[in-house]
Amino acid sequence: MKRITLSLSLIILIVLSSCSKDRDDEIRPLSELEIENFIYSGMQLYYLYKPEIPELANTYFDTNSELNDFLSGFAGPEDLFYNGLVADVDRFSFLSTDYRDLENSLAGVSKTSGIDYGLSLDPNDANFAFAYVRYVLPNTSASANGVTRGMFFNTINDERLTTTANGDGTYSLSARSRELLNLDSYTIALAEFDSNDDLQPTGVEIDLTQEGYTENPVFIAKTLDIDGSKIGYLMYNAYRRNFDSELNAAFAQFQADGVTDLVLDLRYNGGGSVETAIDLTSMITGQFNGEIITKQQWNPEIQAAFEAEEPDALIDRFDNTISDGSLINSLNLSRLFVIGTGSTASASELTIIGLQPYIDVQTVGTTTVGKFQASITLYDSETFRRNDETLNPSHFYAIQPLVYTYANADDVIGPPAGITPDFELREDISNLGTLGAPDEPLLSLALDQILGRSYSSKSKAGTVFDFIGERENQNTTYQRMYIEDLPDRLK
Repeated sequence: MKRITLSLSLIILIVLSSCSKDRDDEIRPLSELEIENFIYSGMQLYYLYKPEIPELANTYFDTNSELNDFLSGFAGPEDLFYNGLVADVDRFSFLSTDYRDLENSLAGVSKTSGIDYGLSLDPNDANFAFAYVRYVLPNTSASANGVTRGMFFNTINDERLTTTANGDGTYSLSARSRELLNLDSYTIALAEFDSNDDLQPTGVEIDLTQEGYTENPVFIAKTLDIDGSKIGYLMYNAYRRNFDSELNAAFAQFQADGVTDLVLDLRYNGGGSVETAIDLTSMITGQFNGEIITKQQWNPEIQAAFEAEEPDALIDRFDNTISDGSLINSLNLSRLFVIGTGSTASASELTIIGLQPYIDVQTVGTTTVGKFQASITLYDSETFRRNDETLNPSHFYAIQPLVYTYANADDVIGPPAGITPDFELREDISNLGTLGAPDEPLLSLALDQILGRSYSSKSKAGTVFDFIGERENQNTTYQRMYIEDLPDRLK
């Protein structure tokens, strides 16, 4: 134990010594250069893609003056981070100017009207977009004002939703439309498609207000009794550690109901906490306690130290307790059916990949995102942790770099192009159905497999619209997977 602590301490000491905070020759305000030194130090020590950034090499700068000259060549912390220290292959590391907002986001706290929406191009004019309601959060402005799944809207405050061309044939929602969706209060005008796929106004307008809200990711948990079979259905929308008790309670109810199969609906789940993903795999099973779920792969320096001294620190295993110490309620299943889409990412994909060596995991829907790296929040303190007495009080910057990737127990690495479904069916936004109802198209296809019912290929059902985004696109934690704290040997 002592040797691994010393080995990793030497790594940290070498890295931090190469970017000392003695800045007598500063040419810019102390606060800005101080922030940039913190950003550089954190990336130099922990960044997964450190070998791809020459300036992050421990011996790249001979003197602190050289380092400061490098940092001063950027317009500010954001420019340094995104244009100087993030590898081209990295789509997911990010910088936060206020870690309080970041922490709220990771906990599911935000301002919302209650609408979870998807965004698609207007089929007749790519300069415009429309939104469709995927679900409505309870006890919100949207739920109180009658917004329901399947509604369309393409104007806010009498302004059409517009797009911006990305230069590669794809489109994003325009900055102005994002502003409209972020207003504290606004009015949406509903629309519907005619026989020519033209959006026509219905004349119905709905006033909405955005308020502070903490979203419970356990959106639907119910047991379906079909032809004598007890089938659990769980719509889970984010892996949030502060809702582990609610997740465990859902599995307690599945236990009480005598569930023998489970449909795990992750169609809108962009990921979240690695620790919660580990707990969820343990709730689904239970018979593999202590067995390997994933094997971590950090940057070469940290990885080598772990492999030489304590390789088990790189292993995530099935467990039997959640974060508050409560025993996990497990179903001991031998198979699982997962609903996934192009909005399914990170911790959701870990659940699938991690379980595949142990039970039969069948997926329904469309190909997932393909995001198999974990990140962590690094703060400006000597240990890069929040609860450190050396935390810099002069700013609220934090960074969220990717720090490791992983393979499952069979050394299978998740495909960057995403997990291809076993049974393909695109969600038809003109016929979404009712979430949790046995005849909802994606759930119905999963039930076909469980019950051995005949089915036909449904992958081309409905009109196909060009998807360009969703509610969580505006969230910095969109499709991120993260660990809550540094491993003990890295503290």
